[in-house]
Amino acid sequence: MRIGIAGVGRIGTMHASHLASLPLVDEVLLFDPVDGRAEQVAGTVDGARAAGRLDDLLAECAGVLVATPTDTHADTVRRCLAGGVPVLCEKPIAKDLAEMTALIAAIDAATVPVLVGFQRRFDPALVELRRRVASGELGVIYQVRAVGIDASPPDFGYLPTSGGIFRDLFIHDLDAVPWLVGEPVVEVYATGSVLVNEAFAAADDVDNAMVLLRFAGGAQAVLAGGRHDPLGYDHRVEVLASRDSVVVGLDARTPLNSIGDGGPTASADAYDGFQTRFRAAYLNEMAIFVDVVAGRAENPSPARDSLASLRLAVACERSRRTGTAVRLDDADDGEG
Repeated sequence: MRIGIAGVGRIGTMHASHLASLPLVDEVLLFDPVDGRAEQVAGTVDGARAAGRLDDLLAECAGVLVATPTDTHADTVRRCLAGGVPVLCEKPIAKDLAEMTALIAAIDAATVPVLVGFQRRFDPALVELRRRVASGELGVIYQVRAVGIDASPPDFGYLPTSGGIFRDLFIHDLDAVPWLVGEPVVEVYATGSVLVNEAFAAADDVDNAMVLLRFAGGAQAVLAGGRHDPLGYDHRVEVLASRDSVVVGLDARTPLNSIGDGGPTASADAYDGFQTRFRAAYLNEMAIFVDVVAGRAENPSPARDSLASLRLAVACERSRRTGTAVRLDDADDGEG
């Protein structure tokens, strides 16, 4: 099987290496709009070669992974749909709610599978946690607590086009936590501060934030996110339920020091970024994408779910700006 990758920046290059390692993949075909980049990356990945045009991917590949800049995602996905080519698109699949709504209508009308690259849905530990929740093994869900903090802030030049902390950083937990709980969110409250660098304020953004989600069944989730952890990259999800209390992401590489006897101590090998923390998830994501292309697996990350998480992000932005909770049945689809 030949799989194509459109866009071989940092994330696309990682995916190329992972795809090339899969037994079902005979060749990885690379395209990038930057002259020479696809050839350069192809020279570093066994089983990869460069393509001169996006049309070559559509003509020659059984499936295409889209990792081009965000403002090109919707058009690229539409071209894949028109060519009948299954696609995995990095998040977000469109730049705003209006464009995403129109794109999802087109996806729903097509017969081509479209996966969204929310890698946490492919993380083996989170998948197992979701299974335990869905099976009732944990009992009644009382609370969910999620932490997602970058080791270092992103390039400040990226901030004006990032979409803000809720669409860029929190969007993963705004997708994964409702997916874990299995219920719709009915109310959102969000607050944030600028504590890391004033560049975030200049971009009309915050660098530390908290989100409270209330679910239809009464369970609540607290999401904490930030742009700087001096010890490393931290992502954990804790679930407190009536029969058990469990955590995903607490291990020897978690950047956390305990005060008191017997607690964990952060190691020198603490996670340095999302690529290392979610390596197993990214490998599994590529394996499942290939299985979906081959017709051997169902789509675990459908495009329509992206609309739900983006609406939550928009509600978080509205809540932060107004200082009030936002009910989802009251939230409009505006971008402010």
